[in-house]
Amino acid sequence: MSRRPVGLWLALALLTASCASVTTAERSFGGPDEQDAPRGPRSQLFISPSGQPFRAPAGQPYPAAAWFAAADADHDGRLTRDEFRADAEAWFRTIDADADGEVSMPEVTRWEETIVPEITRATFGGYGGGALRRNRLDTRAQGAAGYSVVNEPHPIRGADADFSMGVSRAEWRAAADRRFDLLDEDKDGALLLAGLPRTPTQGRAAR
Repeated sequence: MSRRPVGLWLALALLTASCASVTTAERSFGGPDEQDAPRGPRSQLFISPSGQPFRAPAGQPYPAAAWFAAADADHDGRLTRDEFRADAEAWFRTIDADADGEVSMPEVTRWEETIVPEITRATFGGYGGGALRRNRLDTRAQGAAGYSVVNEPHPIRGADADFSMGVSRAEWRAAADRRFDLLDEDKDGALLLAGLPRTPTQGRAAR
């Protein structure tokens, strides 16, 4: 019996496995097959100064407007310090899952991994490999700041003033006042939606 057919089939099998491995690697690291893929619409994300996410499909108003409308309790178009504090307090009660008056590290982890997973991994559906790599780097470098009007990569840990690995209600209220002061540039005691800075992600989309 000739050995040539057996050797030929073995060579073809090895070649097929090699091609499959290259294709898998290209997909994992953004190879040509991903770079050439069509780009689709992205959902929009806004993270409030206190860390609450608001999302909207592409083509709809940027969801900063949804946060502002929800926080503006009397709907007069002005967000006062008291309204800003109340909005932060309501979000504190949400993330303080066990209602013990402190946001603990497990609750912080839940915020990072379940509530706003976008800050630790890229989830830009429909983007090609090159753009995906760039967005992943931006997201890791900036964290929540990439989607917020406050340049604070982690609004929960950022409120931990005494570095105790937990955020008390008093620390949370102090952080809310600090953030309001940063945004209230004219010091008139109120914020306007039109006066808020664009988020870095919003600015990139506009460009």
